[in-house]
Amino acid sequence: MKKIQIVILCATACFGLFSFSCKKQTADGGNNAAKTDGKNLKLAFVTNNTSDYWTIARKGVEKADAELNNVTVEFKLPGEGTAADQKRIIDDLVSTGVNGIAISPVDPDNQTQLINETAKKTLVLTQDSDAPKSDRALYIGTDNVAAGRQAGELIKEALPNGGKIMLFVGKSDSRNAAERAQGIKESLKDSKIEVIDTRTDDTDRARAKSNAADTLVKYPDVAALVGLWSYNGPAILNAVKDANKVGQVKIICFDEEAETLAGVKDGSIFATVVQQPYEFGYQSVKLMAEILGGDKSKIPASKQINVPTLIIKKDSVEEFEKKINALRGRG
Repeated sequence: MKKIQIVILCATACFGLFSFSCKKQTADGGNNAAKTDGKNLKLAFVTNNTSDYWTIARKGVEKADAELNNVTVEFKLPGEGTAADQKRIIDDLVSTGVNGIAISPVDPDNQTQLINETAKKTLVLTQDSDAPKSDRALYIGTDNVAAGRQAGELIKEALPNGGKIMLFVGKSDSRNAAERAQGIKESLKDSKIEVIDTRTDDTDRARAKSNAADTLVKYPDVAALVGLWSYNGPAILNAVKDANKVGQVKIICFDEEAETLAGVKDGSIFATVVQQPYEFGYQSVKLMAEILGGDKSKIPASKQINVPTLIIKKDSVEEFEKKINALRGRG
């Protein structure tokens, strides 16, 4: 038995430590374990914020952890969702001799040097958000341009006669945000839909809601609000409700926060594009163990493993919600 340690790092607070115990599955004689010659591997999975989205990724981490012998995984969430938080986490992990880190970089371009320096000391994968110019071993996650195109098609479906839309995200320079916006704009090219701008909130939920509320006031003719990160969906929905514009202003968003799914179910959110963060967690841990055990056969030539996204609308939300609640331990 071993533990997955969940740590939230806050700039003004102490570390909070939560431990989750997982029994090892050894009925197969250890065939699922990495060939580590008896070496105990220390691995880490580092998120880019504390969103509920990461609860599902943690379940995948726990599943892989339970299947592997001689592996201990730390699950870390930067409380303020900043590159500085992530650097402190990585520095601490390296100082304790971690063997592998799977990170969702907040600011990939400006963190490339950090990733390169870390890769000299330990195995580094990226997940959820990539840093392709870095020396990371590979990326596991969404093809965010393709996901953006899916969102763009949903926007066109929601606004068949065109209209103005606003995009919302935590940080526009984050690679996954930039690529989703790129995909949306590619899909909307030559349509009658106009992207007014992108509003950022630095992963502050209160600011995310106020951004949406301000948009509804400043642009009374806005036809749709589009959230690119998981918490943007609920923030937009609450702002639209407060303005009594449910149904009048269409909402398209990403991911599967509980409020988002409830909004899709009651029709106040047109649709959401969901990722599969469970697979990010599961595959990251399994691949790190295999690579460190000497097996690099699953690293593709592209050094990218894309996990497909799903479109969830009113007719499919109930079945999806049951599956996701089971992963969250709520079903």
